[in-house]
Amino acid sequence: MWCYETEVGTFYIVEKNGRFHIIYDDEDLGSYATPWQAEDDLAGGHTYSPSSGVETDLLDIPEDIREWSRHCS
Repeated sequence: MWCYETEVGTFYIVEKNGRFHIIYDDEDLGSYATPWQAEDDLAGGHTYSPSSGVETDLLDIPEDIREWSRHCS
């Protein structure tokens, strides 16, 4: 699991059944073959939109997953 804290909350990339899912506020924002594809789409705002209306491309989420934490709570 990877996580990234933003001003509006934490985004997670978690593995489920061999796919990598972006989770935010208990919502699944998309399923990807690799974690790198997931974080790239999230950083660019190319995921399903959270129901809260948060625009992920405006959050300065890094495109390099090495900048995400592996120590998530």
